[in-house]
Amino acid sequence: MISVLINGAKGRMGTLAAGAISSDSDFALVGQTDKEDNLEEAIKAYKPQVVIDFTFAGLGHENFLKIINAGAQPVIGTSGFTGEQVASLRKVCDEKKIGGIIVPNFAIGAVLLMKFAKEAAKYMPYVEIIESHHEKKLDAPSGTAVRTAELIAEGRAEAAMQVPGELGEINEFRGGEVRGVRIHSIRRTGVIAQEKVIFGDTGQTLSIEHDSSDRSSFSAGIRLAAKNIVGKKTLLYGLEEVM
Repeated sequence: MISVLINGAKGRMGTLAAGAISSDSDFALVGQTDKEDNLEEAIKAYKPQVVIDFTFAGLGHENFLKIINAGAQPVIGTSGFTGEQVASLRKVCDEKKIGGIIVPNFAIGAVLLMKFAKEAAKYMPYVEIIESHHEKKLDAPSGTAVRTAELIAEGRAEAAMQVPGELGEINEFRGGEVRGVRIHSIRRTGVIAQEKVIFGDTGQTLSIEHDSSDRSSFSAGIRLAAKNIVGKKTLLYGLEEVM
């Protein structure tokens, strides 16, 4: 049985994670913490093997280090990581021989979208990403969109795909850019998480779309990440690393 502590337990995703872990006999939920608690002290007191972190954007890097330094294995669902932070955390994991995982999206369907997008990028040169999230998600672009763009860039590199240049001069209207891929972020009520990747080539388009209509779509991925990080000795980035 894998012992788990949930950090950010009072939030919507923390509450979901607690339910997902409690409902699985492979886990024991040994503790729950939130912003008023001392995370390092809680890890020492409850001695979890795995700490699942769902706090605020930008806190993931700090909490990852706290968890690793306390001797537990982190599963981070908090967004806001830079490429430099991921690289530095991988170095820490390798030095300490303690594995952790950063997961931009726990929905299995969203991970499949990213896999399919990477493959499509080898054949279709033009691509843009549109991501929509609820109005309380303050960071943009989403971690899912960033990871999708990274995988598209990897697919292009594998196929030596020529990246098309800009079509216009007023780039302020064209969204942000991650590794040569345009991302358009929308924040509005009435939606949880949506992503659409639109590819184009001569005479054709290909759209790959995923919609999480309920947060329960993340439960299976949370359990999958927590089960498969135990015993790992390096940093994993993305749920696809354990699928």
